[in-house]
Amino acid sequence: LLPHHTTAPSPKIHVVPATQHKHIHTYSNSPATKEGGSQKGNQGRRGKRMLQSVRMLRRAQGYARRVAAAARRAGSSRHMTTNIDYTVGLTEEQIAFQEAALDFSTNEILPLAHKWDAEKIFPTDVLKQAAALGFGGVYVKEDVGGSGLGRKDAAIIFEALARGCVSTTAYLTIHNMCAWMIDEFGNEEQRQEYLPSLCTMDSFASYCLTEPGSGSDAASLSTKAELKGDYYYLTGEKAFISGGGFSDIYVIMARTGGAGPKGVSCFIVPKDSPGLSFGGQLDKLGWNSQPTAPVIMEECKVPKRNMLGNEGEGFKIAMKGLDGGRINIGTTSLGGAAHCLELAAEHIGSRKQFGNTLDQFQYLRFKIADMATDLTAARLMVLTAAELLDEKHPATTMHCAMAKRFATDVGFDVCNAALQMHGGYGYIKEYAPERYLRDVRVHQILEGTNEIMRHIISRTVLGA
Repeated sequence: LLPHHTTAPSPKIHVVPATQHKHIHTYSNSPATKEGGSQKGNQGRRGKRMLQSVRMLRRAQGYARRVAAAARRAGSSRHMTTNIDYTVGLTEEQIAFQEAALDFSTNEILPLAHKWDAEKIFPTDVLKQAAALGFGGVYVKEDVGGSGLGRKDAAIIFEALARGCVSTTAYLTIHNMCAWMIDEFGNEEQRQEYLPSLCTMDSFASYCLTEPGSGSDAASLSTKAELKGDYYYLTGEKAFISGGGFSDIYVIMARTGGAGPKGVSCFIVPKDSPGLSFGGQLDKLGWNSQPTAPVIMEECKVPKRNMLGNEGEGFKIAMKGLDGGRINIGTTSLGGAAHCLELAAEHIGSRKQFGNTLDQFQYLRFKIADMATDLTAARLMVLTAAELLDEKHPATTMHCAMAKRFATDVGFDVCNAALQMHGGYGYIKEYAPERYLRDVRVHQILEGTNEIMRHIISRTVLGA
C-alpha cells in the first residue's frame, strides 16, 4: 500500500482567494496545486460536452466509456481488492450511474482529496465537473436543469463519489438537499430563478437550521423574521453551516410566529442580501475540504417573495429536507467505509508478520467478514429508506432515521477497524484511513444526532 504524498502542516484557517486556480477556493494560505490546474482544460471541455446531453444516463454512460478507454490505453484498471459486488439489486441504469460516479471519484476526486484535506481547499472546479455529469441536482426536475432521478439513484451515486472524498461529497449532498427544497416547495418564479444555476453549480447552496442555542431542539430556534412592507428582516445566527461564507444561496429557517415548530418559516437568502454576514471559518477535526462558518443576520433584508412555501411551514420543510439528508449522510458514510475496507484488505494481504501475511490470521479474516456484512446490511437499509422516501410511504421518517443511525455507526466502525488493521501506519497522515475516520465521525452528529434518531424511532415504534 503506497502512502499519500507528504504535505506540510496546514496553517490556521482564514479566508483568502485562490491565486493559481480560477475555480478552486482555498481557505488556507496554500495555493492550489499545479496538477489541479493542468486538469482544468481537459475536464472543462469534457464537462461542456456532458452538459449537451439531455438525459443523465447518456452522460453517465458516455463518461464511463471514456474513462474505461483511457484506462485501457494506460494499461491500468480499476478493479477492487475485495470481491464484493456493489451492483447487486441495481437496475442497468443504476449500474451506469454507479460506474460513472465511481470513475469520476477515482480519477478526479481521490488523487487530490488528501491535498484538499491538508490545505483546506474547497474544490469548486471539481464540484462543477460533477454537476456537468448531472450530480448538482440529482433529484431536481429536468425542466430547470436537474437530472430528475430518485432518491435510490442518488444514494448509489453519492456512495460511489464518497469513496474518493467523504467531505467533498457530503457538501454536494447538502447542496442537492437545498436545491430539492426549492424545487419541491418553491413557486415557479423561485424555481426558474434559482435552480438552473444550482444544478450547474454556478451557484452553491447552504442549509441553515442549527443555531448556537438550538441543536437537537431545532424547533426552539430563535432567529426572527419581521415583516415590514414588502420585506422580511431576519435577525439571528446559524451555527456550523457547511459552505458558510462561500455559498451563494442560503436556505434559512426563521421564526415568523409564536413558539414551537408552527411559528417557523423558510427563506431563500442570497449571499449579497443587506445585513447578511459570516463568522470566521471553523477549524474542524474533519470535513476540511468544505468551509464551515456561522451565518449572521442583522436586520437582513429579504424580499417577501423569497419565502419558501407558506408562512409557518418552515419547520415542516426543514424536516422533509432532513429525511433525504439522513439518507445522503448515511450513504456517504458507507462510501468512505467501503473504500477503507478495500484499503484494509489490500494492507493485510501484503503486510507480513510472524512469517505470514496478515490475511492468513483468523481474527483479521473474521473482522473483514464482519465489516463486509455490516456494510451490506447498512446499504440495504439506506436503499430501502430511499425507496420509501420516493414512494412517500407513511413510515419514511422512521426508516430514514434507522438508516442514518445504523449506516453512520457502521461507517465509523469500519473506518476505525481499517485504521487498526494498518497498525501504526493507520495513525499517520500519509495513509488514508485516518482521513476517512475524521470525515465520517461527524456523521453521527449532524442531520440529527444518532441519539435523536433513536428518539424518532422509539416514538414511532411505541406510538408515543
